[in-house]
Amino acid sequence: MKRHNFSAGPCILPNEVLQKASEAVIDFDNGLSLLEISHRSKPFVDVMENARALALELLGLENKGYKALFLQGGASTQFLMVALNLLEKRAGYLNTGTWSDKAIKEAKIFDDIYEVGSSKDANYNYIPKGYDIPADYDYFHCTSNNTIFGTQMKEFPESSIPVVCDMSSDIFSRQLDFSKFDLIYAGAQKNMGPAGATLVVVKEDILGKVSRKIPSMMDYKVHISKSSMFNTPPVFSVYVSMLTLQWLKDLGGIAAIEKENEKKAQLIYSEIDLNPLFKGFASKSDRSMMNATFNLANEDLKETFDAMVKEAGINGLNGHRSVGGYRASMYNALSLESVGVLVDVMSELERKA
Repeated sequence: MKRHNFSAGPCILPNEVLQKASEAVIDFDNGLSLLEISHRSKPFVDVMENARALALELLGLENKGYKALFLQGGASTQFLMVALNLLEKRAGYLNTGTWSDKAIKEAKIFDDIYEVGSSKDANYNYIPKGYDIPADYDYFHCTSNNTIFGTQMKEFPESSIPVVCDMSSDIFSRQLDFSKFDLIYAGAQKNMGPAGATLVVVKEDILGKVSRKIPSMMDYKVHISKSSMFNTPPVFSVYVSMLTLQWLKDLGGIAAIEKENEKKAQLIYSEIDLNPLFKGFASKSDRSMMNATFNLANEDLKETFDAMVKEAGINGLNGHRSVGGYRASMYNALSLESVGVLVDVMSELERKA
C-alpha cells in the first residue's frame, strides 16, 4: 500500500531524491560512501558550492550581495545567532507562535526585545496586523509560517531596518520578493532535506555592526569567509538538500511548485469548510498552504476517523499538543493525489456519520 506522509517534519522528500541519496550512501565517489568521504574533498566541496548557488538562484538573490550558508544547530540556534550578530540596542519581534516565542526568549538574553504584535491571546490562530516597526530598532524579526498552528504571513511589512525571517516551514514553497529580507533562515527538515542542516541566506552588508565579541562558531562572517566549511558540515543533509533544490529547479522553480501547493491547499480547505464534521483552527485569512490544522466537531468520532486514516495509509496527521486535532502538512514533495486520499477519507466519514 502507498503511504501518504503528512508529517510536519522531518518532511516528505521526492522519490527521485531519496533514490539518488541512497545510491550515494553506497557509492558516491569511486567506491566511497558519501558518509565516509572527506568534507574537504573536491566532490563534496562541489556539492556544497552547488547547494549554496542553487539556494540563491531559486530565491532570485544571486549577484545581489547575499551569501548562502549551510550551518548546524537547526533554526533554534539561529534564534541566538541572529541576536548575537545583529542586536546592538533593541529589536522588534512579531510573535505568531511557539517558534517566534522561543526566538524572543533567546534574543532577550542580550538586550531589549519588543513584541510589535502578538496573537498569543487567541492561541496563535491568526497573524497580527496593523503593527508599527520603529525605525531606530536594529532589526525586525518574523516567522513566515507557523507549523504548529497552521498560520502563514501573506504580506510582509515595509521597513527601513533589516528584516529577518524564520522561513523554516515554507521556504521555497511560494513566490515572494526575497530581496525584501536581509536575513532568512530555515531548518532543512521542513521543505529541503533531512534534519541536520540549516540554510541561512544573509545580506552581507548588515553584518559587522555590533560592538560585542562574537564566538567564531556563531559569527556569520566567519562562516562566509570559510564557505560554510569552518567546521565539518552535515554532509548528508547538505547533499540531500542540494538534490532537492535541483529537483525543484528542474520542475520549474518556485513559480511552478507554488501552483501545485495552491491546488493542495484549496482541496483540503474546501473539504474542511464544507464538511460539518470538521472545523478549521486557523483564521481563514491567515491559513497556511503548508500546514492545514483542523479538529473534529464531535470528538466521539475520533476513534472511527483515526482507524480510517490508518487504513488509507495516511501517516503523520496528528496535530500538535498545543492545538490538538489534526495537522496535514503539505510540503513541496507531497502529491495532490495524497491530499485527495485524505479528503476522500474525510468525505467518507461524513457519509458514515
